[in-house]
Amino acid sequence: MVLQDMDTSNPAVFVNAELLHMHVGRRVRALIQVIRSDGGNVTGKSTDENQLVVKGSPPFALTTFVEVIGVADSEKSIRAEVWTNFGDTIDTHSYNQLCQLANGEFKHLFV
Repeated sequence: MVLQDMDTSNPAVFVNAELLHMHVGRRVRALIQVIRSDGGNVTGKSTDENQLVVKGSPPFALTTFVEVIGVADSEKSIRAEVWTNFGDTIDTHSYNQLCQLANGEFKHLFV
């Protein structure tokens, strides 16, 4: 068994759609509820009920909720690097609270 070191050199900040504009050009991670997937773009609803576009083709069929890690390339879009299925039910309110904490007074704990 090989243990892989966590890459802390370029961390991905937890964001929702409202916070994305603060991190354009940086690595971010966001949870979306998939609305539609078409030819290289996935449209989803962020945990704060706003719409995001994720650019890139997922390497597998998506569940209802997906976490995406990638680079924020605009205030409303992320260029995906990593896709992770989170299943068909999740507490979006708690994930949204996590995003708020990671960008607020406790952000030093998340970097």
